[in-house]
Amino acid sequence: MQITSTSTPQVIVPGANAGNATAVDGTSLGLNGENAATATPVTPTPNSAAPLRRGLNNWDQPLQGDISGAQQALDFLEQSAAQLRNLKADLSARLANRQRADGAVEARVRQFSNSWRNRSTASGGTLDARLNFSTKGTNTQFTIRGMNLGNLRSGGREVLAISVGGGQNVRSVVLEPGLSDSQIAQRFDEALAPAGVRAAINSDGQLAFSTAESQWTNVRDTIAVQGGGVRFPAGQLNRVKAESESADIEPDSWNTSDLDGIRATLQQVVQALAKVEQSIASVHQALAQVSARVQSAAPVATKNGMDQVAQNFVSTTKQPGYQSLLSITSALAGISRERVISLLSLR
Repeated sequence: MQITSTSTPQVIVPGANAGNATAVDGTSLGLNGENAATATPVTPTPNSAAPLRRGLNNWDQPLQGDISGAQQALDFLEQSAAQLRNLKADLSARLANRQRADGAVEARVRQFSNSWRNRSTASGGTLDARLNFSTKGTNTQFTIRGMNLGNLRSGGREVLAISVGGGQNVRSVVLEPGLSDSQIAQRFDEALAPAGVRAAINSDGQLAFSTAESQWTNVRDTIAVQGGGVRFPAGQLNRVKAESESADIEPDSWNTSDLDGIRATLQQVVQALAKVEQSIASVHQALAQVSARVQSAAPVATKNGMDQVAQNFVSTTKQPGYQSLLSITSALAGISRERVISLLSLR
């Protein structure tokens, strides 16, 4: 969503060299031809100055991106909430009336499952698998088998060669006795950052990795490690298993084949709806913060722009010659004696 002004003021830019002017109707200066201020009517040659523009169109592109991303996220979340409410009602009715399967509930589950699989695209890449909102792109959190802090702290010195993406893209991590957990995480982070993988200690106190959601499949399928025989085998690079954190919503596991499955699914749908509504509130809060930035910044930008216009006008009119004359006549174009009297009468 772009916030732009309803109108764009037109600015007449005087020519850089009056000698290049060509004859036209005297009204090009905003006056009647017989009253033209010059003996030979002229039209200015435009220079490279850009016309003034109001609003945020050219002022804050990141701001527009934040607004657009929040709107896309809200569209997806509100659609998902509506689907979950319908599914919740159908599941409740099935349980209450002991209705036989007619395919309606199954169709709603498939509908939501398809929407959920399209989450990243539909939300413009602003919502991750746990519905955390970010306009800077979503990440996939994952762990690597064998790379837990307990295993990495123990043993002697070892150099790990880690490949991400295949080919010759190999990074080295040196593990030594006495390293703290934060030092271990920092060494992995510094080594893997060029490959688009970051490492950190998560909220559970464990070593966790993350990568852009769009790169997750490639990272998962190509990551390999070669050790020195202490923690990982020596010899050649060996594929290691990377597992992403489980998503809060997993519609592919919902079962509606029997009453027990329907009850379990209903509970999961209720939890999913609560998570979606929580995310909606979070995105609304982010959108409100962006709107506050618009309100606080736009008037400043407009005031500064008008101050510059006034300063340029004063500077130009102080200089004798064609440009000064053009600035004055352009400013007075369309101002009649009657209009001046009418405006003065309002005082």
